[in-house]
Amino acid sequence: MPRERHPLNKDLTRRHALLGGAAATTLLATGTGTARAADTRSVDVDVDVAVIGGGLAGLTAARDLTAAGKKVLVLEARDRVGGRVVNLKLPNGGTTEGGGEFIGPTQDRIRALADDLGVETFPTYNTGKNVLYKDGKRTPYATDGLLGSVPPIDAAGLANAAAVQALLDDMAKKVPVEAPWTAPKAEEWDRQTFETWLRANAVIPSARFLLEVACTSVFSAQPRELSLLYVLFYIASAGNESTPGTLERLTETADGAQATRFVGGSQQVPLKLAARLGDTVRLSSPVRKVTRGAGGRYTVTADGVTVTASRVVVAVPPPLAARIDFDPLLPAARDQLAQRLPMGSIGKAIAVYDTPFWRADGLNGQVVSDTGTVRSSFDNSPPDGSYGALMGFIEADRMRANDGLSEAEVKAAVLKDYVTYFGDKAASPTGFVLQRWDNEGFSRGGPVAYAPPGVLTQYGAALRTPVGGIHWAGTETSAYWCGYMDGAVRSGERVAKEVAAAL
Repeated sequence: MPRERHPLNKDLTRRHALLGGAAATTLLATGTGTARAADTRSVDVDVDVAVIGGGLAGLTAARDLTAAGKKVLVLEARDRVGGRVVNLKLPNGGTTEGGGEFIGPTQDRIRALADDLGVETFPTYNTGKNVLYKDGKRTPYATDGLLGSVPPIDAAGLANAAAVQALLDDMAKKVPVEAPWTAPKAEEWDRQTFETWLRANAVIPSARFLLEVACTSVFSAQPRELSLLYVLFYIASAGNESTPGTLERLTETADGAQATRFVGGSQQVPLKLAARLGDTVRLSSPVRKVTRGAGGRYTVTADGVTVTASRVVVAVPPPLAARIDFDPLLPAARDQLAQRLPMGSIGKAIAVYDTPFWRADGLNGQVVSDTGTVRSSFDNSPPDGSYGALMGFIEADRMRANDGLSEAEVKAAVLKDYVTYFGDKAASPTGFVLQRWDNEGFSRGGPVAYAPPGVLTQYGAALRTPVGGIHWAGTETSAYWCGYMDGAVRSGERVAKEVAAAL
């Protein structure tokens, strides 16, 4: 695939007029996320709204506020837009996704945004059998039978897993997505970890295995790290205003959150949205400080630019927002909330082959495993299948164990797993790319900042509550599809209405 120049490279004259000459060079970017170095001279910009973060949440908020007639500037720390959504160039010239990738049913807002931008989608490859690797045994299994994509474990385990899933869905229906801390049993559910609850209810080991794999696959965190209340909220969040969320929708491919991919990679969405916004987006501008002046206006100090604004939208994960210096200090509840929402631990390893050879073997590239560095995987080949790509998730404890290893060491471990799952042909890829979000300075993990026990009931009310003229966005603040691209878009739309009404 040829290297594509980002549309923001055009028309330098207008950028110099807005941002004060050479400092505007930080707006230049390519479709692969490479920007020119930031100018060291600082410029001053006066706007109605300063948006911190150029991911889907911040860009969506900027789009809607601009449409409402407000003057906006988006300050993005990286040299690219997209946040936890990024395309990776492959050695063969193709493109794959290093972060957020899939969309599915009830994810209405990311779908609407992509349609508006002309970004097409295609079904995730799901033809053929999955692979279960458990207790040292590899078992391919069909996904189109009466049991759907449930791995072939013992009957008692299947029955127990089904009962636990039904119970979780029923409990989730009692959790208000806008305020999970107000659920009738919020205190009880927030006092325990998901692991504690699983041990009491998933009493068959094989059932517990399935649910633990589901947990690490969805949250990139171990069951012991998550509040039960947060897990129930997340399940409730996997729907929309007319469709209750379910655990199955979170974990399934064909009819779930992994149903569909974007042609050209998911970063096409933020790239095209940023292109529409043009001068509104400034790259390589990490925000260091937000100060409220005597007149109630805010000064946002970033590398290379100082912005004065009536309102500020913070559209970065809570743990990263906490690293910004706020003057005056944020209320204790907001700061304590941010301190207590850690990021999940996740990486994606993509091995590229001349052909998707596993398809000829009747496999769809999807794995569920109880061992190895990669314990779940997908076929990440392009729509035309012109080459093969296996994408493996490295998550939670497995990612933390690999964070300090060299890329060569991680590659060796991943390919060993792929050979176990797909055969000897997997040992010799023509290319390999690795994205470790724990080591990304402006993410420090993913896909979402999650809540351990005791956080939602004590501090949850501060999640979206504005602090003076400071407003909060990001997928973590979304009532629906928290942790997903759809949640990010929803949060941007919500905060834009909130800010526009206040101005």
